[in-house]
Amino acid sequence: MNHLSRRGFLKGGATAVAVSVTPLHQALAGLQTERQTQPPGWRENGNVRFRQDGIPKVTGDKVFAVDIRAKDMPDWPDEQAHAFLIRVPRADRVFEGVTLDPLGEELRPDAVVTAETLRNDGVEMVEPDFYGAFFLEQGNVPAYLGQPVALLVYHDYARFRAARTRFKFNEDALVWGDAAEPPARTPYGATRYVRIGGKTREAEDRFSPLKNGTIFAGFENGEADWPDEDSEGDVGGKAMALAGELRSELENPPEGWNVYRRKYRSQYVDPAALEPDNGNAWYDTATGRLHVVTGTQSPWTNADHIERMVSASRFDLTELRFHPGYTVGYGQKEHHVHPYYVAMAALYGDGRPVRLALDRWEHFQSALKRHPFDTDITLAVDRETGEFRSLAADQRADGGGVMNFSPSVGQVSATALQSIYYLPKSDLAVQVDASRAPTAGSMRGYGTLQSMVAMELMVDEVAEDLGRDPIELRRINAFRTGNKNTQGAIPGGHLRAAEMLEAAAADPIWTERAEKKKAFEAENPGYRYGVGFSCVQKDYGTGAEAALVQLELSPDGHLHMRHVASEIGCGATTSQMLVTEAHLGKPADSVDFAVTDWPSLPLEANNEPYTMSQDTQDRLAENPRWVPRITSPRSASNSAYYFTHATTEAARLLFELGLWKAALSFWREGIGGGQAGPLHVRREEAEWRDGHLVAGGLNPLPLEDLARRAHERGYITGVTVHTFNRWAWARAEFEVEGERFEAPIDALSVRWGEGADSGKRAAMTDGGYAFQPRQRVEYPPTQRNNAAVTYYAPCATLVELSVNPGSGEVKVLNHRSWLECGRQIVPELVSGQIQGGIAMGIGHALYEEMPPYEDGPGNGTWNFSRYRLPRAEDVAVWAQSATVLEPLSPTDPPKGIAEVVMIPVVAAIGNAVHHAIGHRFDRTPITPERIKEVTA
Repeated sequence: MNHLSRRGFLKGGATAVAVSVTPLHQALAGLQTERQTQPPGWRENGNVRFRQDGIPKVTGDKVFAVDIRAKDMPDWPDEQAHAFLIRVPRADRVFEGVTLDPLGEELRPDAVVTAETLRNDGVEMVEPDFYGAFFLEQGNVPAYLGQPVALLVYHDYARFRAARTRFKFNEDALVWGDAAEPPARTPYGATRYVRIGGKTREAEDRFSPLKNGTIFAGFENGEADWPDEDSEGDVGGKAMALAGELRSELENPPEGWNVYRRKYRSQYVDPAALEPDNGNAWYDTATGRLHVVTGTQSPWTNADHIERMVSASRFDLTELRFHPGYTVGYGQKEHHVHPYYVAMAALYGDGRPVRLALDRWEHFQSALKRHPFDTDITLAVDRETGEFRSLAADQRADGGGVMNFSPSVGQVSATALQSIYYLPKSDLAVQVDASRAPTAGSMRGYGTLQSMVAMELMVDEVAEDLGRDPIELRRINAFRTGNKNTQGAIPGGHLRAAEMLEAAAADPIWTERAEKKKAFEAENPGYRYGVGFSCVQKDYGTGAEAALVQLELSPDGHLHMRHVASEIGCGATTSQMLVTEAHLGKPADSVDFAVTDWPSLPLEANNEPYTMSQDTQDRLAENPRWVPRITSPRSASNSAYYFTHATTEAARLLFELGLWKAALSFWREGIGGGQAGPLHVRREEAEWRDGHLVAGGLNPLPLEDLARRAHERGYITGVTVHTFNRWAWARAEFEVEGERFEAPIDALSVRWGEGADSGKRAAMTDGGYAFQPRQRVEYPPTQRNNAAVTYYAPCATLVELSVNPGSGEVKVLNHRSWLECGRQIVPELVSGQIQGGIAMGIGHALYEEMPPYEDGPGNGTWNFSRYRLPRAEDVAVWAQSATVLEPLSPTDPPKGIAEVVMIPVVAAIGNAVHHAIGHRFDRTPITPERIKEVTA
């Protein structure tokens, strides 16, 4: 097999720049194995004993991008240069430039890069509206705290370290002019989702985003300018008219309705990923090659943007070699700006590799944050039945200094606000503002944490007012299978939140809470005991998920995989190796992960899956090599469901197009059709047992024999597939070897075995594969973008805690969770996500908070010395427990749960604090100071 263990190339437009995205383990053969393999003792009795990357992780052999120096990289010079950025700690004066006088002659940098330098050299940020410009221009007022103004490059470490130390917490490098206000900024976006249901849950909606459209606003004086509701025949006007009727009804509710209006606030948070933003890059001036090593969740996008950035400049670029390293990001390294600064720094290294690695102070000052939200909810409830009748909400978020994903985060927050509840009608509006705070962007929870926590706090208060049990009120209003969400879309599969509500309602933590409260407070004078509950369901995916997977069998049965998945801490490299077992009898023997060079399936894409029209999609799809998107970033909890789908389809097609034919050739040997002759053998009867294929009483066949036969007879021994999902799977028809079939993929290439005839060998021109043009394709309609979500994973959490009214301290005593995630690929990884996510949620509920502006991280003085994270003693690490619901069938797909597990514990803590001290908090975190304010 001619796998691309060194580099594969993607041709980059008219500049003909060769771009390769190389997994770091390939570039560092001396530090790690060249490819991932099954470690010794990995499995026992069919079960995984530890993560695939577990041994190198605990023995220090797992290399993160931050560990890399020039001497570690093959073919790089050994001489390592270093760089650091100068940022503004204020945004209230005119910036007049940078002075190096405080450094003296001995610490002057070898290169200084400013906005003027980049302008003269033609180096510009790709998509500046999304990422911002590289540097603030002289003569302007900073747009936000922490905005970069210059890059200093040093050829030696000693002077670099001394200079960076001299400038830390020191504004002497910055020249300021007159006092001034930051420039007026237009908000990043405002979106509205209006749904008016029919007479029953099943009836056609009168209006919904899926049926009619989502509403977007313009702006006037910083406020959303929504469509005129008097616009005849206009979708926006109709939506606003219906929204006006809904809100008017809430102001003057029908007899029997109770209307509740509450406001909530969530805080500004840092993800606290333990690897700060970093990178090391080398621009080889002699050859025009640019090599970049960095930690990222979006390697494809980074490589594409860097190539475009440099190709448009005065610097010659013949080849880009991009190496994504292991990292942990919690979303913070997904479409973050740092890789572009790393690549830019290399251009000014005078032929030396340049390392640009932030320390923790710099990371706090500049890395992406979680958006703070103000959420205003109005909920109408039928007093008699307890049913929710109508919901209106207005959300306002702070996106900080650069747009990034702010509009999307706002939209996701609004569509998630319904939590697990069915709403007959709703009007959900959200606006995300620009500000002088450091940029907020992608972060675990992605807006849903902010909105669903607010809703769950409100539901508990409504239950108390109505005199109903909080879990019972949730059960009455729980989303049922086949119901429409607030966008008018029906989610996929059976919705099982109601099962969790039943389990929690019967749990002793809940049923015995009154008795436990009395006993605890008697035994612990001065302390108050409380129990709280919350249940949510969260989407997974983005509405434009794409993946590529290649599987190939050698003649001796060695199964090799190439996969777009990269390891960011969630265990995707372990799970994807296992997925092949169902169709091929064993996990992958070896894998190249984080691959985005795909010569075996050369495709074309405009990579605008969210904005294209239906006509554009229909026209482009006539090209069998066109797909809406090449591949997704590693985010949005997408690996378990979306990447598994691609791996599964590749394994299934390799079996059906190759191994099944090999099996039949064995079973039909001999006169009269051999042992299979008297039988009727069906494909669906086949299954793997102990590495052998069995079906219908025929003799078991080991995989090695099947692989050997497939190669001998020139059957298909390798496949590459591409998949696409827009809240439903793309499907296509293919004709391979005269057989026509449909599959939930949109592109396919195949490789025939060593015994293939000359015609088949001649056809394998794409990286050793033969592209199979689809005969027909069905992409989900572009209108389905308005569904916003159709895949949900639910999670519920009970919390026991104590409160010391005197000190304000909250102590989590125990928590119990229920999770529904379909079929678990690796139960231990699911357990790890539950534990880690809940710990993160406890931090959000009780500890983590930063001011967004002048006193916050943008001033450069924040570190873990003042940012409080939860510790093991804070999260009831030895008392916690969780139950994962059994799948409904063996074919249940796995669900993405990395984000949902952190959300219900936040609201459960808020509800438990109320049970303990009788006060409801409407903002997080619930700090000792805030508790003392109400208990004094």
